[in-house]
Amino acid sequence: MRTKLILTSALVLAFVAAAPKGTVESFLRLCYAPAFAADSTDWKKVDTVFGRSAAVSGAVHRYGFPRSDLKVTLDGVSIKPGLALGGWVAFTPIGDASMMMGDLVLTETEINPVMTKLLASGVEVTAIHNHLLRATPPTFYMHVGGIGDPAQLAEKVRDALAESKTPLTAPSAPVAATPPDLGFDTAQVDATLGFKGKNNNGVYQFGVPRSDTIKMGGMAIPAAMGGAIVINFQPTGEGKAAITGDFVALAAEVNPLIKALRDNGIEVTAIHNHMLDDEPRAFFIHFWANDDAVKLAKGLRTALDAVHVAVGG
Repeated sequence: MRTKLILTSALVLAFVAAAPKGTVESFLRLCYAPAFAADSTDWKKVDTVFGRSAAVSGAVHRYGFPRSDLKVTLDGVSIKPGLALGGWVAFTPIGDASMMMGDLVLTETEINPVMTKLLASGVEVTAIHNHLLRATPPTFYMHVGGIGDPAQLAEKVRDALAESKTPLTAPSAPVAATPPDLGFDTAQVDATLGFKGKNNNGVYQFGVPRSDTIKMGGMAIPAAMGGAIVINFQPTGEGKAAITGDFVALAAEVNPLIKALRDNGIEVTAIHNHMLDDEPRAFFIHFWANDDAVKLAKGLRTALDAVHVAVGG
């Protein structure tokens, strides 16, 4: 036990000696701070910085930045923000600070200006990639992270997003009291997938938790911070829907999963990481299809069977 402690301490000291100051502070907070502290954050400050309220899920405060300014089409489908253009930033308390993770939706020319601003402020960029193929105009997705005071982190992200055309004021139009009819059998889709979806302004959305835990710095990644499988259906008429989202898979699950998708006529559009030091290593598999909604649900259920997911709810 004493030998293990000495070795661990030596590794920590070696890391501290070699790493940049900001990285060291983040590392030490993750190692030695309580996993979740009592949340004394004044979230109204973060709301004010972002100009919108958060969706709150347990200890997670998540802010949406949909690219409602973009008119993106794919295979003749006009992509709604809730299908594939919903950028977000989320925070969860960790010690006396907060961990931030996010996924920013950007056009090709916005990537480097936004990245430059983030890096200059000390916010980490952990991935840049596509989610869709053949989309016009092409869209890209920048994953970001950081640890610190949430209001200060929010200011850094807001300032970086100002380098893009991302709407930085919350939409003034109220959400319809009754969501629009989807035109396909949502009850049958629910029954097939084994989970209950939600009609979010015309996009039927699922968040499917894994049955195991993916950690970063020893802390479990909550579903609301990107730890859940996301499946979205956007109706395209006559019982059909366009589907996209991402599966969270471990290395051994990747090929059985993508085979299940392809065997069911669902395109695999990207395989990549979102985080840098997750444990076990998680891969995110994005997909696309436009067909009968119930048929696609059956294919997605086969794909879900290839990964470890929680019991349906």
